Amino acid sequence: MKKKVITRRDFIRVAAMTPFAGAFAYSIKAPGEKVAARKTKVVLVRDKNALISFKKPDPDIVQNMLDDAVSTLLGEKDIVKAWKKLVKPSDIVGIKNNVWGPIPTTKEVEQALKRRIMDAGVPEEKISINDRGVRKDPIFQNATVLINARPARTHHWSGMGGCLKNPIMFVPRPYDYHGDSCADLATIWKEYNLIKRTKLNILVMLYPLFHGIGPHHYSDKYVWEYKGILASQDPVAVDAIGVQILQAQRRQFFGEDRPLQPPAKHVFLADTRHNLGVSDPDKIELIKLGWKEGILI
Repeated sequence: MKKKVITRRDFIRVAAMTPFAGAFAYSIKAPGEKVAARKTKVVLVRDKNALISFKKPDPDIVQNMLDDAVSTLLGEKDIVKAWKKLVKPSDIVGIKNNVWGPIPTTKEVEQALKRRIMDAGVPEEKISINDRGVRKDPIFQNATVLINARPARTHHWSGMGGCLKNPIMFVPRPYDYHGDSCADLATIWKEYNLIKRTKLNILVMLYPLFHGIGPHHYSDKYVWEYKGILASQDPVAVDAIGVQILQAQRRQFFGEDRPLQPPAKHVFLADTRHNLGVSDPDKIELIKLGWKEGILI
């Protein structure tokens, strides 16, 4: 059976099926509305050999995937020169990862990022990789540059856990942001001066979780080997693409439209309410590299 790829029309229709359709509608343009000439860039890289086995990435291939993503995103073939556009030797760099047990950022992604930051001239002692301890980490307390990297997965409170949600550990009481399906997560980015400091957002989609029930639910049954990585300097845009891919996988798996519950409206409100980035698919330039089978978008 031919696999169905999600389209913008599908995306709008799925949003309209939810009780929160109004929140999505703000990011949907009326027919004939002019699209801005300049688009936000998101790069999707996939490699069919990215995983050695289930949930075990190949470090060399992951490095190549990230290199291709960053080079393409910044328009610089030389990967070290590309990273020098993001960091300089005098920078203090925090790599914000995610350590949730079943699907973490992965050591392979973390070390690939750290390696290139060091290649760009940042000393190792001025780099930290952290998640739940960022508030007490002296590197993060003084960081001039942040690299935001986390896996994509469905989430009990926000619909999808992605790059927008990853900085929630910067706040003293993360649960304060769980109300209304985490609608105002974007405020964290402004309150903690993350917008200018975060130079790169990596949404890891090597083996995403596309369905869950309850706050800590996990099952291998709902993990699929997408073998991809999304990269952007816009956390809203990278998550908007991630939502589309998760929703397409849910449709394929369940054989029907089954919107995320709750809907990931925080992604679109980050654009339409908080002006943090771009959520409209028509304003995102998605560049696809590598393996195309099962790409879903």
